[in-house]
Amino acid sequence: MDRTVITYVIYLVVSIALTIWVARTLSRNGRVFLADVLRGNEKLADAVNHLLVVGFYLVNLGFVALYLSDDETVGDTRGIFEALSTKVGVVLLVLGVMHLGNVYVLNRIRRRGVMEREQLPPVEPQGWVAPAAGV
Repeated sequence: MDRTVITYVIYLVVSIALTIWVARTLSRNGRVFLADVLRGNEKLADAVNHLLVVGFYLVNLGFVALYLSDDETVGDTRGIFEALSTKVGVVLLVLGVMHLGNVYVLNRIRRRGVMEREQLPPVEPQGWVAPAAGV
């Protein structure tokens, strides 16, 4: 088998496994965060979590597929490791950027919800306040 094909196969296996692992980790641990962002609405948190995971898979696996081809052929074992380190490193960076982007957006949504809750008065306004005696 050609060394370039071996490199492609190893790259796909490692990249897909990393994408699945990161998506499952984000889904499992992000659910609690989403429930807080969405004020305890568990059904909505599960739905949003599922949609985020699907989007995460589509973007990352699409990037992995687009980044598969290489103009150079791999000539030796050293070339396999060099090509794999470059390709897997870029995939890891993309996964990290996607994760940080998700956390940033969800944190902004959460902050907006906290601010909206703080703007509501603790009791309904009475419409008027009786003047204090002696003022």
